Amino acid sequence: MKLKLSLFLLLTWSFLIAQDFQTVDTKAAGFSESGLDRYEAYISREIKSSTIPGAVSLIYRHGQLAHYEALGYDNLVTRTPMTEDKIFYMQSMTKPIISVAFMQLYEAGYFQLTDPVSMYIPEFAELKVIQPVKGSSEESVEYEYVSPKSPVQMWHLLSHTAGFSHGLGQNDYDKKLFSLLYENEYQNIEERVMALLTYPLMGHPGEQWNYSASPDVLAYLIQKISGMSTDQYLRENIFKPLGMDDTGYNVDPAKQDRVAGLHQMQEDGSLAPVDQWSSLQGNTIYGGTHGLFSTAQDYARFALMLLNDGELDGIRIISRKTLELMTTDHISELPFDAGRGFGLGFGVHTDIADDKLSGSPGSFYWNGAFNTYFVVDPEEDMVAILLTQYWPYTNKYSDMMRQLVYSAIDD
Repeated sequence: MKLKLSLFLLLTWSFLIAQDFQTVDTKAAGFSESGLDRYEAYISREIKSSTIPGAVSLIYRHGQLAHYEALGYDNLVTRTPMTEDKIFYMQSMTKPIISVAFMQLYEAGYFQLTDPVSMYIPEFAELKVIQPVKGSSEESVEYEYVSPKSPVQMWHLLSHTAGFSHGLGQNDYDKKLFSLLYENEYQNIEERVMALLTYPLMGHPGEQWNYSASPDVLAYLIQKISGMSTDQYLRENIFKPLGMDDTGYNVDPAKQDRVAGLHQMQEDGSLAPVDQWSSLQGNTIYGGTHGLFSTAQDYARFALMLLNDGELDGIRIISRKTLELMTTDHISELPFDAGRGFGLGFGVHTDIADDKLSGSPGSFYWNGAFNTYFVVDPEEDMVAILLTQYWPYTNKYSDMMRQLVYSAIDD
């Protein structure tokens, strides 16, 4: 009898999870239908002009699915339609997931945020900072390597203030770093992090915000502290508990026909399909900067957990107070985008007047290099996700998502 009852409860729970993404009720979610029609019409215009190939859009508010649509094409040449279950390269939307996983270990008492990272990775004690030699001419700048004014601490990694770069700039420093990190055939995350630590910091810890490869260090620390591969840790502690069955560093062969086609902007401004960015199977670098595949449904499960103070369907992933710490601005004294700050793994909206975009102070977000976007707004009790798949990255669609989605709120 107990077995039958347990099976019944399991099936009922699974059914309710599935229902989350099958019943759209715009009115119950507090949106006007005409407002969301404007949002969908905007995306459709962008697709019609071939500015984007296609998109999956999902909005959840007041515990209700408000909008869930697949628009346009998976492939602009074959005109294969985009579908809601497409699997996307999430790229930098890997970073928030890694940050939550790392903070689970914080909650377990394995470290403090002010600990020097060298306590756990001794090579950090050898880091140097590159800076121009005083008095060298602009035409022929000379550089020197100096010791950091203070050690890199754990919170610096989470907030992108450690002094690392991501290698995405066009200067020589970034070009060489990009080549070092991403054009070598490393076998695992430890090898890539050890390579990063041979390169000088671009600034002293805590003195600047610079988008960086620090989440790779977090991924390596998760492995060192937990004793599991980062892949296994995420599966056991985030993906399985949240029912994120389509999320991971590799795509099951049976699901590979669902991977969204990647496009690239050509010199004439048109989009064309390109080869997949990386292998769908056999990936062994379980990084924190990028690397995860996911769907709109799966990522919504993660975002809804964040919206619900770290818990979803009775399963707690992280505590409310830890999440408050993570979504508080930690860089208020440093130069950053107007009206925005950065917490421990998330961008944070701090002042909508300075930002000049609709939204709420205290909402948090992040985006991915192939134009994937999400925002969590506790004040409006809302999650919004927009996934497309093309390069190069632009803030345009994250900003337009906020502009049009908030304009459609009608309660």
